[in-house]
Formats: sequence, structure tokens, C-alpha cells
Amino acid sequence: MDYRQFFAGLNGKKIAVCGVGVSNTPLIFKLLKYGAQVVACDRRTREQIGDIANELEVAGAQLKLGDGYLDNLDVDIIFRTPGMKFNLPELDAARERGIVVTSEMEVFFDLCPARIFAITGSDGKTTTTTIIAKMLEAEGKKVFVGGNIGTPLLPKIEEIKADDFVVVELSSFQLISMRQSPDVAVVTNVEPNHLDVHKDMDEYVDAKKNVLMHQNAFSRTVLNRDNGITETFRNDVRGENIGFSMIRKLQNGAWLDDGGILHMTHNGVDTPIINRKEIKIFGDHNVANYLTAIAAVWGYVSVENICKVARDFGGVEHRIEFVREKDGVKYYNNSIASSPTRTIAGLKAFDQKVILIAGGYDKNIPFEPMMPYLVEKVKTLYLCGDTADKIEKCLREYGGYYGKPEIIRVKNIDEAVKRAHETAVSGDIVTLSPACASFDAYPNFVVRGNHFKKLVNEL
Repeated sequence: MDYRQFFAGLNGKKIAVCGVGVSNTPLIFKLLKYGAQVVACDRRTREQIGDIANELEVAGAQLKLGDGYLDNLDVDIIFRTPGMKFNLPELDAARERGIVVTSEMEVFFDLCPARIFAITGSDGKTTTTTIIAKMLEAEGKKVFVGGNIGTPLLPKIEEIKADDFVVVELSSFQLISMRQSPDVAVVTNVEPNHLDVHKDMDEYVDAKKNVLMHQNAFSRTVLNRDNGITETFRNDVRGENIGFSMIRKLQNGAWLDDGGILHMTHNGVDTPIINRKEIKIFGDHNVANYLTAIAAVWGYVSVENICKVARDFGGVEHRIEFVREKDGVKYYNNSIASSPTRTIAGLKAFDQKVILIAGGYDKNIPFEPMMPYLVEKVKTLYLCGDTADKIEKCLREYGGYYGKPEIIRVKNIDEAVKRAHETAVSGDIVTLSPACASFDAYPNFVVRGNHFKKLVNEL
């Protein structure tokens, strides 16, 4: 459907937009512009939302805030926010009453005229999304980046032309209800995550798989050949099936050889691309991110521009982000590490033992796989937050633990930074890499990471 036809059809419709956040606020203004009667719904109070509440009312929106914000919505359409559970009882009840329940990203996929690259996975989504976008931009393409990365795209639909490119990061919460798939679907990996929200691991895996389930024969799917779960997705690929691997040569995909050279093999032709030492951001996980991106953009971007991005791109904030060096000690912010697998990747990126600050909100993900890496890669472990007891118990019960690393319990990240600074010696590395979400103490990982950086810069 053409976006003009879609928006014209919203004139006079009653629409509830659930979640007054980054994704939905621009959408509310767009819907009001086209004559919709909008109810902005949010669990937070007016005081918690702040000035945006007044702005929405001035623009013509009705507010429904606080407890019961989803009760008895008398509307035609509900837009749910990406982080909202798909099967909330209130949303199920709305569907029973014949109300359309959708999301900004679902509608965007229906209306977008441009070629869409969509990236999902448990780890590496944002960095891979950013790399793909930068490679396309280096080739001179006009690129729109959004989705779970923080920028809503539906409000920009009028600017997007057929020869543009759209690169979106998609979470499992966005994908669970998607019934359209992108032109290029990318799955970086799938590991246990968000089990505090999904009813079980199967639902989480199926949500991730949804990124490719509605593709056609002329689409491309890029899958991690080193991950057991994504390997099973290959059976459902309908179009071009391309892989990437850190551990073996592929007949069709991007791979790393024993000498550290990244290759792309496609249609029987092998092309050496770049030595991993030339990639500006370090760590095996970032080599994997580049292999993923290369497989996705192959045929759209020249080798020259792929290499240019690899040599110039300094990484995304909160992802093993160098903060400062103080008294010979280097501090790194890896607040994005909201799961054990991300913390493992962060620890493996360093070639020495580190002082680790970890702990936070419990997403019901097992910590056992992280224990060997804590023993091998951590000099001192500072634990705080809701999961501190669980992580400490897990480490003390691990068969390979003999008192190292030393475990130090602290009240919060403030105390962890202070004590790490007092005990670290020149040559040490201190990293925030929590292995947990932030919600026990912060609204999100960005606020947590910025707080850590502030503390470090004030030392």
C-alpha cells in the first residue's frame, strides 16, 4: 500500500499508542497530523514522563497514564511499543473485541518502498547494523537507519524513495508479530536472552526466526554458521542462503582464515578482503560482526569501501568503549553487555586479565557458561545489583574456581569504580561488563554506561 493512501485512511480513526517513548512519540505527532484521534498510553505518571506530556496534549493527543493505562481502550487501532509483551491480557482482550493491534515497525515494513536490510540476534545487532549502514553510505547510497537502534522510521516514510536503503535492527519483541520479512535478513547469533519476558526459549527462538520466515525467492538470508540455533534456520531459507564463520572456510559466505584474513566466497569466486589487524575495533566478536556485514552487503558495496569502513569506524558507544586512562589504568565501558554471552565476548576481547564490574537486573538467563571465563580472564570481580548473590554462588560452586578471581561485593557501580581505582595498578584494565540488564538501578544500559563514564572521568 502507498503511504499516502494509508495515512489518508487514518483520518478520524481512534488510535491508542502504547508507550510514550523514543519509538512512539514521533509516531503520535505523525498520526495527529493526518487527523487521527490519538490516545497516548503509558504506565508512567505525568511527572515521570515530563515535558513531553504537555507537548502531546498541545498537539491534540489525549493522555491515559499510570496503572490501568491499557484498560478498556475504546479505539480502532492499537500501536504497541516494541518492548511490550505481545500477549498481554489487555492486548488479547482488545483483539477479541476486534481492535487492530500492530506496531510502528510492522506498518513500516508494509509501506516502505526501499530495499530493507534487517539485523537481529542475541549479540552484536547494533554494531553490525551500524557497520552495514556505514558500508552502504561509503558506497554513496542514501541510507535510513532505525528500529531497535532507537530511531522510528514510520514517521520518516515520506522521505524514503525506492532507490534508497533502509537498515533496521530488530529485537525479538518487534519480530514476534511481524508478518513481513526484509530483502536481506541477518541473524548474528541466538543465545538465551530475555527469558524474563518470553514464555520460554522456544518462543524467543521462533521470534528471531521470524526475520526470514516471510522472505521470497529473491531475498538474501545471512546466518551464523558457528551457532547451533542459527544453523537450524537454514532449513527455512527461501532465497539466497549466505553464511559467515570464524572457524571454517565456507563455499558461500564470509569467513576468517588461519592467517587472520577475512574472505568472501560467492558464486565460486573467493575474494580476500582485509587482515583482521586492520580493523579499528578489536575483539573476535567484532571480526564476526564484520564477516556478517560483508556477507550482507556483498554485491552492493565494493571491497574498497568495505575496507575503508573497517579501518575508520571506531565503534558504537557502550560497546567496549574506551573511556580514559588514569594513572596507567585503562577504563572501558561495555554497558551493552546485558547477558552472559556479551560479557564473555567482552572479556575475550582483552589479551590480559581485567578488573570486572558486573551484576544487575535478573533476566533469568543462566550464568554457568560465563564461569570459565571469569576464572580465566578476571583478576578482581566487583559484584552489585540484584544478581550479585546468584553470580557469586555460581562462581563459588564452579569446579574450576580456587579463590581467583577475588570476589568483592559493593553497593553499586559508584562504589565499584571508587574501589577499583584505589586498588588497580598501572597496566590494569577496569571494565564495566555487567552480564545483566540495568533495570534494577537504571532505565536502560545507556544511562548505566553514561553514569559509569561520568564516574570514571571524575576520578
